[in-house]
Amino acid sequence: MANTKTAVTALNTEALVGNFNMTELATLKGTIAKGTTDEQFALFVQTCARSGLNPFLNQIYCIVYNGKDGPVMSIQIAVEGIVSLAKKHPQYAGFIAHEVKENDEFEVDIVTGKPIHRITTMQRGKTVGAYCVAYRESAPNVTVIITNDQVEHLLKGRNGAMWKDYYDDMIVKHAIKRAFKRQYGVEVAEDEPTSSGGNSADSTPAYERRDITAEVESEKPSSPKALKDPEPAAEVNEMAQVRGKISTAFKRLGIMDKEAQAAYMQANCKPKGDKVTLPELIGLLKIMEMEIEELESEEGLAEIE
Repeated sequence: MANTKTAVTALNTEALVGNFNMTELATLKGTIAKGTTDEQFALFVQTCARSGLNPFLNQIYCIVYNGKDGPVMSIQIAVEGIVSLAKKHPQYAGFIAHEVKENDEFEVDIVTGKPIHRITTMQRGKTVGAYCVAYRESAPNVTVIITNDQVEHLLKGRNGAMWKDYYDDMIVKHAIKRAFKRQYGVEVAEDEPTSSGGNSADSTPAYERRDITAEVESEKPSSPKALKDPEPAAEVNEMAQVRGKISTAFKRLGIMDKEAQAAYMQANCKPKGDKVTLPELIGLLKIMEMEIEELESEEGLAEIE
């Protein structure tokens, strides 16, 4: 009888996690989702299963950083995941994307969005930009063009090392992400798995894996005594400052409605206890700052629809 119960439990567990078997789950827990609590890991696995994204193919991943009351997790989607979701759309018709170098011949038709890109020499010179054309049946082409000056600030940002080491790949991925967001609206929020062809809010960076553990840690008190017994007045003051920054960040993100703000916080800042803590608010602010950086970089993009 005990064996039967065990078998049923295992079967139910398998059913809850889609195509992941127990060995794969153990691998995820020890690598991509290392450091998550059981509840956070369950949320990550369910998001993967319901959205159809595969973490083993670098389509989706989670960032975990240390909060005062335990690990805080942020689920993010990679550009490979965006392409995977777009392919499920019934009108998906493919895309082209490439970096453009200074000795290439490049032009684009303003009306059709059709680029002409010729490589006439192997001495192509330095990269000057990138483009992506996202096609969709019964819809205009969406062409996004990005030039070096529009991503220059990213070389100095939190993910600057990746940009410097893999610049061509990163600028092409940047163009793909922008084109697919406009053409298909595919995004994945932490608690909002995207179904085939569905839309959701622009809530997470799509391809840049940013580990903000060090940044959060740097904002914590360095003294062990301060960690155990913080000055109440100082903590209250810092809490007020962080809340003020979050309020400003909501305005910059265009989230003005109180219910929308509450839903955003519920998706990105789940308190471990009865009340939200300062480290949890700092973590939320970091996520918002990443989104603001993405939006600001988007403002200068030249696009043709």
